[in-house]
Amino acid sequence: MLNIGLIREGKIPTDRRVSLSPKQCRLLIQRYPQQVNIFVQPSTVRCFHDEEYIEAGIELREDLSNCDILLGIKEVPVNMLIPHKTYFFFSHTIKKQTHNRKLLKAIIEKNIKLIDYETLVDDKGERLIAFGWYAGLVGAYNALWMYGKKYKLFEMKRAFQCFDKFEMFDELKKIKLPPVKIALTGGGRVANGAIELLDKAVIKKVSVKDYLQINDFHEAVYTQLRSSDYHAHQKGKAFDSEEFYQYPSHFVSTFSQYYPITDLLIACAYWHPEAPLLFTKEEMRKKNFRIKSVADITCDVDGSIPCTQQSTDILEPTFDYNPISEQVESAMSNSSNITVMAIDNLPTELPRDASAHFGAVLMENILPHLFEGDKEGVIQRATIVENKQLTHNFAYLQDYVEDKEYIQIA
Repeated sequence: MLNIGLIREGKIPTDRRVSLSPKQCRLLIQRYPQQVNIFVQPSTVRCFHDEEYIEAGIELREDLSNCDILLGIKEVPVNMLIPHKTYFFFSHTIKKQTHNRKLLKAIIEKNIKLIDYETLVDDKGERLIAFGWYAGLVGAYNALWMYGKKYKLFEMKRAFQCFDKFEMFDELKKIKLPPVKIALTGGGRVANGAIELLDKAVIKKVSVKDYLQINDFHEAVYTQLRSSDYHAHQKGKAFDSEEFYQYPSHFVSTFSQYYPITDLLIACAYWHPEAPLLFTKEEMRKKNFRIKSVADITCDVDGSIPCTQQSTDILEPTFDYNPISEQVESAMSNSSNITVMAIDNLPTELPRDASAHFGAVLMENILPHLFEGDKEGVIQRATIVENKQLTHNFAYLQDYVEDKEYIQIA
């Protein structure tokens, strides 16, 4: 019998999401009645209240030391780690993030087995679970909210003020956009979530060709830009996606054809540090640089979009970038500035929906490998630490753990 515990989120600011809803906990026990018990650590901020778990027949327990497996969302503070347990959470360590070195070191010292949701992939390396779709959904909503507020066109509730996504969708009826042009980058989960939101806002999708060639649309439109639409090979060769993802430094940006005709940029594309920037700080000072609103859903600080100088939070979602001084200024303080939305935990704005979605995928794609045998090696591949050692797949983190000189990837 496996005892699974849902931990209380301890990172500040506190995340309201959880890996399994009350209903999903009950369903999991019903599915594996002889194999699993579930306990929930009480929380005053979790999106599903303690009473909802009690009503679902799930026991609340402050002390989870009886549990074999502990499920969280964000990084677990070092002082809250229970030795000799198996943890699932987003550790944000696999790219050698400086601020989490002590966390990974403590996990090793406490003989904790760490499985990171980000490293749960199939045999082709494709991720099996993520919050990306909800990041795109909420990010695109915030993009429209930001544009309406910046130009005093309309007022909508913020996403976090809505009970669920359906109330958020209802807010879209308040949108009154002039015939603006919106460029959306990316083709993965994040982009798909953003596209669904724009479609629900009844904003017309147009082809890249029409976006470039038609100057005067009679309504707001958006286009979806794939990597091949704004990159070219340095040597003039035809774009090859496999080469681009393996050797991004071989390519240059051709985004200069879009920024003179784009009002709002919604960035959803994954960016590799060796890939070219979409545009430069110098280009942002050009008279034909039309973009004055950027929703950087990827939130790569000092990444592909140079005006993303910092991340933002839910309560203060935007800031202005002054392209002349190259400094951050108060949000929407000057019409010549570029307003940026770069919230780094967007799914938290709709925590109940995002948690339920995440939990459904967890139950379908991940937990069966725990209860029915890890025949495909999903859990094994995703394990970063076991028996006080980094596993083979993550041995490259050893210098990071030892605080030796290393290059931070992102």
